[in-house]
Amino acid sequence: MAHNLQSYVDFLDARDQLVRIPQVISPELEITEIVDRISKGPARQNKALLFEKPKDYDVPILINMFGSAERMAWALHVDELEDVRHNLAALLDRRLPQGPIRALKRGKAMVDALRAAGIRPSRVRKAPVQQVVESDEPSLDFIPILTCWPDDGGPFITLPQVITRHPETGARNVGMYRLQKLDSRTLLVHWQRHKGGAEHERAAFRAGAVTEHDGPSAGPHTGSAEAKKATIPAAVVLGGDPTTIWSASAPLPSGIDEYLLAGWLRGEPVPLVECVSQPLEVPANADIVIEGFVDPNDQRPEGPFGDHTGYYTPVERFPAFHVTAITRRVDPIYPATVVGIPPMEDYWMGKATERLFLPLVQLFLPEVIDFAMPAPGVFHNLVLVSIKKEFPGHARKVIHGLWGLALLSLAKGIIVFDGWVDVHNATQAAWQAMGNVDWSRDVMITDGPVDHLDHASYHHSFGGKIGVDATAKLPEEGYARSWPDVVHMDPDVKARIDALWEELELD
Repeated sequence: MAHNLQSYVDFLDARDQLVRIPQVISPELEITEIVDRISKGPARQNKALLFEKPKDYDVPILINMFGSAERMAWALHVDELEDVRHNLAALLDRRLPQGPIRALKRGKAMVDALRAAGIRPSRVRKAPVQQVVESDEPSLDFIPILTCWPDDGGPFITLPQVITRHPETGARNVGMYRLQKLDSRTLLVHWQRHKGGAEHERAAFRAGAVTEHDGPSAGPHTGSAEAKKATIPAAVVLGGDPTTIWSASAPLPSGIDEYLLAGWLRGEPVPLVECVSQPLEVPANADIVIEGFVDPNDQRPEGPFGDHTGYYTPVERFPAFHVTAITRRVDPIYPATVVGIPPMEDYWMGKATERLFLPLVQLFLPEVIDFAMPAPGVFHNLVLVSIKKEFPGHARKVIHGLWGLALLSLAKGIIVFDGWVDVHNATQAAWQAMGNVDWSRDVMITDGPVDHLDHASYHHSFGGKIGVDATAKLPEEGYARSWPDVVHMDPDVKARIDALWEELELD
């Protein structure tokens, strides 16, 4: 599998999953229109796109590399997305191994996982991403940053790995936060209040941390004591191993390093190199690294931005990122993604998260059989869950449990089904949800945290949530009638028709 962006491009090319576009195409709106048609078109046309000649730029743009189940799986070094779930489930197996041989195998698997994750970090002195170093007059202007939609506030970096360290604990956070370009030395960091970067910003204010930095600040507090108070060293990583790119989007609990997850998925630690102007380490195989610092005192209007909800996120104030250095490969590739009305590439990135985190959900809620986040639900609006129901109120217990788990706490709607329901089959799930619910008795409506981007909530990041019990009801739950059986054909009849099927030529 690939360990840098160029090798992943070659990998996709060899499997007829890449289209090279030699025509001159503008990063302003035109690339988005092409990507949107590809994302919503026939599956046979849905391939990664390499724009070799973006208008006015010499750096090619790679988009839609995660835009299918196959490509998303390959990016995580597996053949199918379900392999990620099975691999983690085997590692987290709570059953005691039977016999010494199985115990040794389990122990070796755990040691191998820790070694791959980077329990002993892989640090290098020379890195491909530092073949070219710009520290005197660094400029963002060589990067073909996209302006995606007509009313966007400007060009946005959409597929970054934003690295910061917690000012109090030193724990590293890697997040995928969009960055709006203001000028050649200044970006705005859109880290939502529930994300790790925003937590670091709050911690910086609490700690009153003072971080000296090289290079001028373009912010309004240049040179003052206030400008240096609570600044956060940061790096924006572009490209590299697709696994590290995706890992930045993984909703890991606070304090767990995303590059540990990337190392486990890769089967070896992520090689890191020290930044040239900031006290941070970055992936050595990246294509471009933008080094700098985030100044929480320098808050500026960010947006609008055509977001994955399918609506424009309105203007809000977010902190400025001031560039102190840029390093890159001699021949970098710029990775980007386009979000908007679903389905888009980010659906498959979310599907990988869903598959990977199922075993983790089952650690806390072992009755959960499967869960799904359909594309129209744009991740946080709808979660479908199947369970092994064993007692009255079991579905409600699961709903409350999911609302207490990490970023599933932001889910606006959770529907719980019996275990035989395929939650990935939208028709079957809708049939059960519509037919198995008494809307006056089987629904819970409450208030709680919702996604930062939720425009329907009457208050920012706080609003109504719904839990629906679509399971077969028990007498103890107040159901006085006899719950009917699902219609099924006789197995012997099905077997006879199976044997006749080819002869009937109905296909």
